[in-house]
Amino acid sequence: MRKLILYVLIATAPACIGSCQNSNSKSNQTNPSMKEDPSQTAQSKEEWKKKLTPEQYSITCEGSTEPAFSGKYLNNHEKGMYKCIRCGNTLFDSDTKFESGSGWPSFYKPKTDSSIGSKSDNSYGMIRTEVICKKCGAHLGHVFDDGPQPTGQRYCINSGALNFEKK
Repeated sequence: MRKLILYVLIATAPACIGSCQNSNSKSNQTNPSMKEDPSQTAQSKEEWKKKLTPEQYSITCEGSTEPAFSGKYLNNHEKGMYKCIRCGNTLFDSDTKFESGSGWPSFYKPKTDSSIGSKSDNSYGMIRTEVICKKCGAHLGHVFDDGPQPTGQRYCINSGALNFEKK
């Protein structure tokens, strides 16, 4: 029995450590699964660094995650639209925002199916689906299958990737 417990602890430790590091990380930690975007030349990277705050750049360009319960839109209950901080693409309507308890603004569906894209993210020993802006490719957050009806989805989005436009 002790050998089994020890085996389970050894086998799951990297995933647990990675998960804890991700959720407790500084906002400038990058996502190792994020590949260099060939369309981002050194010049465009410098332009993004000038246009965005360091946290916004880290999130949208390097795939980092803001600390849980720290984002400015977590407790925003005003009516309006959430847009991509980089390109202004309309991503989510406030009517689809809900309290998930996760520590990040959560939505059960995007404004339109063409607003966002997704790709597999296997970083930190986890299997997740990354959410990106379909217009500019900015990293937004992740989507999970534990949201409310009618979609059953939870789009867990970094406030640092969003700009809110009040109705």
